[in-house]
Amino acid sequence: MEDTSPRSESESPPEEPVEPASDGTREDEAPETAPDGASSDETDIEALRERVEAEYDFDDFGPSDMAQMSAEEWDAAFDPDTWITGDRLLDRVDAELKSRIATRDVFGVLERVREDGEERILVYSDEGYAIIRPTGEVRGEGTVLRDIEPVVALAAMESYEVPEPPEDWSLPHPDSVPDGSGEFGNLVIQAVAAVQVLAGVALLVASAVADLGTIVAPTMGVVFLLVGVFLFAMVANARLSDRFRSEEYRDRLRALREAKERPEFVPVEDGVVTDEGAAASDRDRDE
Repeated sequence: MEDTSPRSESESPPEEPVEPASDGTREDEAPETAPDGASSDETDIEALRERVEAEYDFDDFGPSDMAQMSAEEWDAAFDPDTWITGDRLLDRVDAELKSRIATRDVFGVLERVREDGEERILVYSDEGYAIIRPTGEVRGEGTVLRDIEPVVALAAMESYEVPEPPEDWSLPHPDSVPDGSGEFGNLVIQAVAAVQVLAGVALLVASAVADLGTIVAPTMGVVFLLVGVFLFAMVANARLSDRFRSEEYRDRLRALREAKERPEFVPVEDGVVTDEGAAASDRDRDE
């Protein structure tokens, strides 16, 4: 007689045997992955590097672009396999900085120092300093640091041609700095202003003497006078601003030349980076 009683819930159909795979593993077993996830990390870094190259124009790379980059983007951009590093990078940065100091794009004193037995480039002024490592890492403080970071990024690119610095690339002597620049432009504006004033005076005199019976001539005369006075005031302001900037530049040059040693905030003694300065820079970078 056939057993028609229902099966208990605890009973289940027999499991089908699982055939082993050709490599000796069971089909229901997931293949083991690399414990360190190296392939995934490499893919992420490559994707980040491509995004950085597409987002930033390294042919016109400046401090504003540097401020927008995150730490991860900076590390990806300075991968040793795609960027120049080592002693060659230091030589290229040295030549680029000397050229920029000569053209006054960078204000600072450049020296070669050592840290942990390796060579570094030190650039300092009265307002900050920057220390450049062969890896492309830049640390420091002040305006010098903001000026140096884009320079290192340019020098690290294979496609960028570093100019040959002049023989006398150092900062100029304070007495050799002129009071201002653009004197030809000031003379041209002064000539235009003089013509405007003469035209205004002529129109006003003609309106008063000839009694032209219209307000157009005196109105235009007043306009010409106002334009001439404005141009003269603009030239005077430009000359005062140039004189002020030149005097400020000379004062900074005198401060660096008269100083018997580096400023106290520069962590270098006898051509060697001090441990205290390196530790402080590392703390600032971590924060």
